[in-house]
Amino acid sequence: MLRRIVLTLILVPVSVAVIMLAVANRHAVPLMLDPFAGASGMSVELPLFLVVFAALILGVVLGGVSVWLTQGRYRRDARRNRREAQRANVEADALRGALAARTAPAGTSSAAKPASLSLASSPQTPALADRRSAA
Repeated sequence: MLRRIVLTLILVPVSVAVIMLAVANRHAVPLMLDPFAGASGMSVELPLFLVVFAALILGVVLGGVSVWLTQGRYRRDARRNRREAQRANVEADALRGALAARTAPAGTSSAAKPASLSLASSPQTPALADRRSAA
């Protein structure tokens, strides 16, 4: 609800200002497509507000594309880190399963143990060695 009110408080004045700008700048201006040909070059008569709005829209689009291209390496790093984290989670789950199978008392199977068993909650479970120190 608050977001809608704030959005309305911002959009209404901006919309009024844009409409006033468009009404005040309705006169036609020549848009020269060939700056070196002079009066004989290709030109189009457009209302000034259309030229201004087109320039603003073009600037927003070009700026967005520029930012998207610039931040590509960060998106690539995020994808790589996400894949690495998924692999680490799969490996950690496999190690937890192997540890639970090793530390299970003889006569009980790992399926009989509760699913909520975790390494941090069990004080009898030995700590896993750091992989980097083993290499």
